[in-house]
Amino acid sequence: MDNSKQATLELGTKPVGKLLMQYALPAIAAMTAASLYNMTDSIFIGQGCGALAISGLAVTFPLQNLAAAFGAGVGVGASTCISVKLGQKDYATAERVFGNAFTLNVIIGVAFSIISLLFLNPILRFFGASDATLPYAREYMVITLAGNAISHMFFGMNAILRAASKPRSAMMASIMTVVLNAILSPIFIWPLHMGIGGAALATIIAQAAVLCWQLRIFSNPQCIVHFKRGIYRPVSHIIKNIIAIGISPFAMNACSCIVIIFINKALTFHGGDLAVGAFGITNKIAFIFIMINMGMNQGMFPIAGYNYGARNYDRLLRVLKYTMTGAVLITTVGWAIAQTMSYECARLFTSDETLIRISERAITITMLTFPLVGAQMASTGFFQSIGKAKISMLLSLSRQLLFFLPALLVLPNFYQTDGVWLAQPISDVISFVVAIVLLTKYVKKFKAAQAEGAAV
Repeated sequence: MDNSKQATLELGTKPVGKLLMQYALPAIAAMTAASLYNMTDSIFIGQGCGALAISGLAVTFPLQNLAAAFGAGVGVGASTCISVKLGQKDYATAERVFGNAFTLNVIIGVAFSIISLLFLNPILRFFGASDATLPYAREYMVITLAGNAISHMFFGMNAILRAASKPRSAMMASIMTVVLNAILSPIFIWPLHMGIGGAALATIIAQAAVLCWQLRIFSNPQCIVHFKRGIYRPVSHIIKNIIAIGISPFAMNACSCIVIIFINKALTFHGGDLAVGAFGITNKIAFIFIMINMGMNQGMFPIAGYNYGARNYDRLLRVLKYTMTGAVLITTVGWAIAQTMSYECARLFTSDETLIRISERAITITMLTFPLVGAQMASTGFFQSIGKAKISMLLSLSRQLLFFLPALLVLPNFYQTDGVWLAQPISDVISFVVAIVLLTKYVKKFKAAQAEGAAV
């Protein structure tokens, strides 16, 4: 038996705690690296291009989230399908899923770029760009969209690396991207005077270089899923399964796009361009801990997916318990930093005292109930990992559309800019309650099925 298959079989036999550490730590390291690369990119832009450049970057968040929605839909959908098929020992179908995911990433990545570039100015205006911030937002997105297919493929291949029992390779891919970007970005911004466009170019070059390394890994026949003839032609039932599972992360990112549009417009109306910049800074701080939690979830995905497919419900519940505990601890650390070091966090991105002051308040209020976010994310990730697409989509949609958006529409009428910041903790509390109620219901089902030897 080759090493890749042996590693996959360990998902059903190795102690769950050690297994989660084995998969989650590389994923957490990778996500931490990705969030740091995201943050350092913003720091370089803020310090090298000015306060309005930070605001211009914040205006691009909805479009970036929409691009990420398609990438996440394919990546999470395909990796979950692969994990479940490996748990069922159906290696041939797992490879067909891999090939179809590759094809989908290319088609969607290119199509999204072409459509977005054709209508870029109206899109950015709709997302909240003003005359002052539009040039920065456009310069950044033209380059980002030109390399969108590369970004889709990079993130998609990384998700599949984890599903194929190669968490260390996925970690190394993310770390290498960060290192390359951290080297190239300041060079392009300062010595080469390329401004905010230089930061975008550095990101695409870094991802393209590491993507070549990822493709080399999947070219090895010893990898449990690898490039081979006959796996790339789209198969309707495989595409449907990928989309059915991937619809939840797609919906989450697409909803985030919608919500950010409303946030940018509310902030522009009540606080101006600098308030939009403060949101951008706050988003980057919270993003670090969100990404670490995503790493925790990604460590859980192959373990939960495999054991769900193998009907090992006891192991399934244990990995949920450990993931939930770790997720809450991570977001609690984020909460503590936000409440005690908000000035220092804002100062990293800008020397503009007005922007720092607005950002300080935004960070403190927005992350007021942050520990609950960890539990909600772990719950959503758990349902994603076992293919319960409708439930994970419900949790994703409810947090942003049913709870956050109404609060965002109402509160600024009474509290102006503070109303925008307050909408987040209020929606976090409500979505936490909904997630725990649904999770408790399914935990009881799994315990009953374990006792009876039945499937859920």
